[in-house]
Amino acid sequence: MNGLIILIPIALGLGLLGLAAFFWTLKRGQYDDLDGAALRILLDGDGDEKQNEDKDASK
Repeated sequence: MNGLIILIPIALGLGLLGLAAFFWTLKRGQYDDLDGAALRILLDGDGDEKQNEDKDASK
């Protein structure tokens, strides 16, 4: 029974810590672009895409 007196506040503290971390990631925009990371792995990463976008935008 004495163990519960120690474990319940620790469990509540860890839950609040997790909730605070979740709200912190929401505030920093972690979940704004969920598809972008999945699509970026398919790109070459040479920077040619950005140059092509600039050319298309200037037309």
